[in-house]
Amino acid sequence: MTTHDAPEADMLPGLRAAVDDAKAKAAATRRRTAASWEPAAVDPVARVLVDIALAHLDRPFDYAVPTGMAETAVPGARVKVRFAGQEVQGYVVERGTETDHTGSLQPLRRVVSAEPVLAPEIAELSATLATRYAGARSDILRLAVPPRHATAEKATSTPAPAPPSVTPGAWDEVEHAGAFLRRLASGENPRAVWSAAPADDWPRMVAEAVATTYAAGRGALVCVPDGRDVDRVDAALTEVLGDGHHVCLTADGGPAKRYRDFLAVSRGARRVVVGTRSAAFAPVHDLGLVVLWDDGDDLHAEPRAPYPHTREVLLARAEQQATAALLGGVARTPEAQQLLASGWAHELAVPRDVLRARVRAEVVPAEDRQVGTRIPRTAYDAIRRGLETGPVLVQTPRAGYAASLACDTCRAPARCTVCTGPLAQPGPAVPPQCRWCGHAERAWACGSCGGRGLRAPVRGEARTAEELGRMFPGTTVRSSSGDRVLARVGAAADVVVATVGAEPVAAEGYAAVVLLDTYLTLARDDLRASEEALRRWLNAGALVRRGGHVVAVGDPAHPALQALVRWDPAGFARREVEERSQAHLPPAARMATVTGELGALDDVLHLLDLPEGAEVLGPVPLEDEHRVVLRVPRTSGADLSAALGDLQRVRSARKLDPVRIQVDPLTI
Repeated sequence: MTTHDAPEADMLPGLRAAVDDAKAKAAATRRRTAASWEPAAVDPVARVLVDIALAHLDRPFDYAVPTGMAETAVPGARVKVRFAGQEVQGYVVERGTETDHTGSLQPLRRVVSAEPVLAPEIAELSATLATRYAGARSDILRLAVPPRHATAEKATSTPAPAPPSVTPGAWDEVEHAGAFLRRLASGENPRAVWSAAPADDWPRMVAEAVATTYAAGRGALVCVPDGRDVDRVDAALTEVLGDGHHVCLTADGGPAKRYRDFLAVSRGARRVVVGTRSAAFAPVHDLGLVVLWDDGDDLHAEPRAPYPHTREVLLARAEQQATAALLGGVARTPEAQQLLASGWAHELAVPRDVLRARVRAEVVPAEDRQVGTRIPRTAYDAIRRGLETGPVLVQTPRAGYAASLACDTCRAPARCTVCTGPLAQPGPAVPPQCRWCGHAERAWACGSCGGRGLRAPVRGEARTAEELGRMFPGTTVRSSSGDRVLARVGAAADVVVATVGAEPVAAEGYAAVVLLDTYLTLARDDLRASEEALRRWLNAGALVRRGGHVVAVGDPAHPALQALVRWDPAGFARREVEERSQAHLPPAARMATVTGELGALDDVLHLLDLPEGAEVLGPVPLEDEHRVVLRVPRTSGADLSAALGDLQRVRSARKLDPVRIQVDPLTI
């Protein structure tokens, strides 16, 4: 020990004594505080759902309600409690007079807010979803209840005006839609799967279904994939209902606006809600209708644990709260087809003769040397004729300029001379660059044949726009992709080149839609590759005006492109269901994946009590982890979820290495 350490050593005993004295005083203060409070005279027991994501502690715990909190600790209120030696947040889910706890109850520490933000039906829904997805209720509630904003909470929520009377007209050509709307108007709970047709004003149709329910004295909830769809439905609801009747629950407005709109719904001031996936938990009063648009969009799959899908959330609410349900989309998922096959829902669609009058679709192969291998003569003529009457949409699956390059002589992939990574060209006046190390190849030469020419086998939207500009001189070519997504375009005769999902809506519809490089859309190595490709093509093709022309460039024999030509999403969905049933794949089977370290997966397989008929596939390596796939017949899906829930509780109690469990994952 050095000499300058001696004073510090002399001070340590005194410092320890001071710390011990402070701890003793704090403990005495806690004992006096605990002895001084009195339990509430009425319903002195609060059942609190504690915000701790530990599976073996995922249940309400009983706490005593002090007299001073008797009026504010209402069901649904946020509170602070002492749990496992620390202060944590929770929600009061119930007040009662008795408890099963044998000892003395700990009192509530404080009421954060007397605002009842957790509605009873959402608390029940959280239990249902936690069981189905083998997750924790606290994780569900983080998705359901937005963070508190004190200033927004102090403001009052202005009640909505009286519901207007609306006469639906946009549904006139849809078979059985009249009966569906009449049942909504009479307060019944019809359930339907709706296939929207090309040139349908689907936001207006959704708004009319909502208005019919709203006029009958019930609330409605609409979930759509993204903010652009929210804006379209928002505008349609404003046009049909007027101002002050609905709210949009999205994160775009910031935490204060989101919480203010959430409170307007929670307090009953607004009973019509439109939003993205988190809006599926909105506590709408007197809920009478849930609407989901385009359930095949992967934006409906929650990326956070326990990974619930918006479709399953809304279907659970429809069952739990006895509401009407409407699953709409231009395409149809196998899961929606399964609802029809089981009799849970009925079909809404236009007759085939109406459909044939709405759109003409065809597929042409790319090998056409009259104009170019990428844009054959039929596609070129469709663009040229379309520009005579209005805008034309060209969909391409890749953004950027040239996503990959190859030797123009021998077609060998162009590689970086520094790291052998793939070369790409970000712009027309930019030299090729390596996608791995960023090295610019200003004097590239092919390592196989010595050639110096480059070609782009995969071209992005910027390169496509450049090519179309040369093909149609004097025509305005607009791009929509990445961070430059156009929401709408006018009726001018422009060419609009857009990537998948970034297609703007034309004011009067597109005169023609051309789908390029369909082979790239089909090239995904995924169970849902064909389903997703058809959904993307149909969504783009549905933007045509009545009598519009859709041309896809690809293999005419492919089943997905054949379904596009026939405009038959229902038939394609039936085919998918049959093929997946034969292969024991969803939705005919229920599946779950367990991902983690190899040792942790070995523990899982030893502890898991699988239902009869279950299959274990794997483990297989996935980068730094391994994965096991569990598969059971659809009738044993609840048993699989229960077994995984029991597993989670055992692992949590034993503090075993973590694993990630996903029930019914979107991709496998």
